[in-house]
Amino acid sequence: MDQVTHAIQDYYPEDFAHCFGCGRMNEQGHQFRTGWDGDKTVTIYSPKEEHKAIPGFVYGGLIASLVDCHGTGSAALVKHRDNGLEPEDAEDAPRFVTGSLAVKYLKPTPQGVPLRAVGRHEKTEGKKITIKVDVYAEDALVVTGEVTAVEMPDTFKK
Repeated sequence: MDQVTHAIQDYYPEDFAHCFGCGRMNEQGHQFRTGWDGDKTVTIYSPKEEHKAIPGFVYGGLIASLVDCHGTGSAALVKHRDNGLEPEDAEDAPRFVTGSLAVKYLKPTPQGVPLRAVGRHEKTEGKKITIKVDVYAEDALVVTGEVTAVEMPDTFKK
């Protein structure tokens, strides 16, 4: 898979699509796109030159942002599917915020190759969904993470 065709972020309500990491309405943001790849989720992103830590390597904060947004997007995909919907059904998607984020850097991440975040649904507890995330640079596993995402309270929704 070279890109995500049916991204859950395309179906976030406009009022909730401004995240710097994954908001489609944020022109200066990364605009990460998360979709299904079988029973796992995937986000593919090519870091830009300005996303470097030192020459030749990606800044860890960008990778943490990728893990974070991939986790919340994956939680939205899981909830949407639990509701009997897929992104291509063009229905507004549920929106999640980060409850917790853990990132473990396994090795330096090289610049100049697309990063692929792969998520696995670990558990659902009420309004919380936990996603395990592995980030690959080409075939090398460079980062692991875990996101517990919390469904956005109705008080924030219009």
